Amino acid sequence: MKNFLLLLTSLFVSQVIFSQTGVTGTINDGEFNDVLPFANVIIKDTKKGTTSDFEGKYSLDLEPGSYTLVFSFVGYQTTEITDVIVSDGQMTTTNITLQASAGQLDEVVITTTARQNTEAAVLSFQKNSVNLLDGLSLETIKKTGASDIASAVKNVPGVSIQGGKFVYVRGLGDRYTKSILNGVDVPGLDPDRNTLQLDIFPTQILENVIVIKAATADKPADFTGGVVDIVTKDIPTREEYSVSVGATYNSNFHFKDSYLTSETSNTDILGFDNGLRDNPLNANQTVPLPQENGEVVSVITQRFEERMAAQRETSFLDFNFSATAGNQYEIGDKKLGYLASLSYRNETSYYDEYINGQIFRKDEADKSNFELLADRTQNGELGNNNVLISALAGLSLKSEKSKYRFNVLHVQNGESQASIFRQSNFIISSNNVIKDNLIYTQRSITNGLVSGKHSLGDDNDWTVEWALSPTLAKIEDKDFRVTPFRVSTNPDTGEETFTIEPSESGVPSRFFRDLEEINLAGKLDIEKKHSLFSYDAKTKFGGGYTFKNRTFEVVKFSIPVLNFPSASINGDPDLILADENVYDPATNSGFYIRQDSNDSDSYDSDVSVASGYVSEEFKITDWINAVAGVRFEQFNLTYTGERQDGTTLNAAEILNKADFFPSVNLIFDLNEEGDKKIRSSFARTTARPSFKEASLAEIFDPISSTTFIGNIDLQPTYINNFDVRFEKYGESGDFFALSGFYKSFKDPIELSFIRRAYGQYTPLNLGDASVFGGEFEVRKNLGFIRGLDNINFNVNFSLIESQQEYSEDEREGRLDNLRDGETLDDTRQLQGQSPYLLNLGFNYEDNGWNGGLFYNSQGKTLQIVGAGDVADVYTLPFHNLKLNLSKSFGENRNSTISLKFENILDDKVESIYQSFGGEDQLYSRWSPGQDISLSYSVRF
Repeated sequence: MKNFLLLLTSLFVSQVIFSQTGVTGTINDGEFNDVLPFANVIIKDTKKGTTSDFEGKYSLDLEPGSYTLVFSFVGYQTTEITDVIVSDGQMTTTNITLQASAGQLDEVVITTTARQNTEAAVLSFQKNSVNLLDGLSLETIKKTGASDIASAVKNVPGVSIQGGKFVYVRGLGDRYTKSILNGVDVPGLDPDRNTLQLDIFPTQILENVIVIKAATADKPADFTGGVVDIVTKDIPTREEYSVSVGATYNSNFHFKDSYLTSETSNTDILGFDNGLRDNPLNANQTVPLPQENGEVVSVITQRFEERMAAQRETSFLDFNFSATAGNQYEIGDKKLGYLASLSYRNETSYYDEYINGQIFRKDEADKSNFELLADRTQNGELGNNNVLISALAGLSLKSEKSKYRFNVLHVQNGESQASIFRQSNFIISSNNVIKDNLIYTQRSITNGLVSGKHSLGDDNDWTVEWALSPTLAKIEDKDFRVTPFRVSTNPDTGEETFTIEPSESGVPSRFFRDLEEINLAGKLDIEKKHSLFSYDAKTKFGGGYTFKNRTFEVVKFSIPVLNFPSASINGDPDLILADENVYDPATNSGFYIRQDSNDSDSYDSDVSVASGYVSEEFKITDWINAVAGVRFEQFNLTYTGERQDGTTLNAAEILNKADFFPSVNLIFDLNEEGDKKIRSSFARTTARPSFKEASLAEIFDPISSTTFIGNIDLQPTYINNFDVRFEKYGESGDFFALSGFYKSFKDPIELSFIRRAYGQYTPLNLGDASVFGGEFEVRKNLGFIRGLDNINFNVNFSLIESQQEYSEDEREGRLDNLRDGETLDDTRQLQGQSPYLLNLGFNYEDNGWNGGLFYNSQGKTLQIVGAGDVADVYTLPFHNLKLNLSKSFGENRNSTISLKFENILDDKVESIYQSFGGEDQLYSRWSPGQDISLSYSVRF
């Protein structure tokens, strides 16, 4: 604590010594989605001024006061910004977009009033973009009270968040959405997802978030719903620091003395295990059977940590901390800047009525029975502790015509989970089982980025950008422990007996799973400005290469018992490996460790994507802009692994696809001001199988008792995308948009239960599919109503219809299990497709006060595709209403205290089975409770 106070004191002192005063910003080119380099900036009625650099950025040191800024460039309308207020110790941000003069060289002076609104800057970027996109500024994120990107990005039209982490665009599932960091592909903490986990990024390091919904040739081809580009802060214009601390209380989770946990290591609080949960056996060590060497078996068994039961203790509230620092230095005619950020979150959840993975089936013997029959019910308690640390450090070196950037990002995540589930089986087998589960997963990502941007040529008409980005991702499931007991109940006394019976409940097991992925990505973009049809135009071309290698290994141990009455331990998992119960060679009895075969769980796979593209951005007439291009991608996937039936592949080429992806975007300006537009777009994109999907892997999940089966014949999905949107930009950040889209899918990939293979699921290429729908968005300041000038209203709504054709196997399975009077439609809903998305919000801002009420919901979504007698599983709508209140204070309002209320309606997360004529049955349900958060932040 003393060191922390010393740090705060030093930061305050540095603020007083090094604070800067002036104005800064970016000058944008209204003709294209680009910046305007080397434009003039002058303080009116003075000789003081500067020019923008090759990135369109400018900065001026000024005394406190009110100024008029004059922006000019040859062939563009000169624009004056009045009432630019500069405060002591502050750099005022003023961004501007210059429009081309009607006569190309005529000078037109436009005068407007300064609005310090970075939300308007994102709208300006969106307005001038050749892509159909939506932006989210840091200012907007702050208004929503979001502490990370995942909490904020769901306010973008057509965007939803799954599991509090992963982004879905236009209701399409994860495989159809792509997330990139500063324009470069980065793997996430979940290796089976196409999107990066968004809750790992604190808002303090963000510049903005851009969601691109229509493809152009320079963007990767493996997206359909959208590309989410997370843009981190650039060089700061002055020395700046920030510190934030916060805590969250949930009455369902916190200060509960029944919270479930397991033993912890001293470093769990830092997001990694200190070795407590390491496999005690060497990788090459052979574990004999008792009849082979009983003494060795006894010694090996005693090496394992004996704790197998979930423990109870009192849970603590969530807490978080973050800090950022940045500065810029003049080094001759160059600028050197740095940015550093550290974020820490420690979150605890506890569910005392947790239901997950239940199985209900249709009555195959009686088609007149509409009700689903319970095959397996499973419910219990679950405690979870999640520690997330993210650190970002970056350097930038900028000269008149070049900029170099170096970033290092490290994310460390440790998740500990303990649960007790009671499982009842009915149809396939009839028994009751109680299971203790102890899980610890350690994840980390280390990403580096080296990039450059250069302005070349006498007229600066060439721009070259390049980037190299290596990433190492590691995921370690350390010592999963599952202890199942069969529960027998005496019908006379009601007394329960707990026994270990392998054929009925399985045996106690321990798993060690390691995944390592190396990702090497590089790209080069070259742009040339020129004239075409007497208008300014741009040719853009380039390419990239990405290589990924993933290794996945599983070591599984079971703990059977010999000649020992398991009922004597009375269902206590901790007694299984107690010294007195470990296998004794003298009596040939007790529990012992047995290593099980796991070859079908492990694999080694490589993916490479080589790409090249060319595009042309040009004007057809004064009011029609066009971008046309084509992208080429060569995709290769090789695999080494083994299936349980003995089938083995060694560095076998599973997929080799060379494809062209054309795209055309047209932008129609409906008036001279350019604030009314119609955008239209066509593009071809793809969705590819993940490493484990296109494989022989057969991966068993001991918690859900399900098995994932890879599909070596899986093919990529190809999608044709059509978009059209009308946009109207108004004053004070007002905005209106109305969109329509259509997408046709060839060979879409879906996860499906395997017919008559109970508890097994696999990815399949199903029949063709289509998705079509519309979106509308309104952002409106309510100043047209007297007294409501400080209130902004926003609403966006997406209505989406999807139609998926059946595969032959799925159609036969559904026809065989139709109920009396039921008919089969030609199509069904696409897996992961939400039929609607709704975001609604009011925001108040005045005199340091900021308040917002926000509502978010999405429609019923097909979660798991049924097979045969297993019905479809749907995720029900979750209605999230939240309230944020904050007050900024201090001399420059650099301190802010915030109060947030989440899930005010206290809604539950539910998934259900639905079948014709029958009552809905639960697949899963838990209550996230209501969060109350209090935080304090200070900027220096």
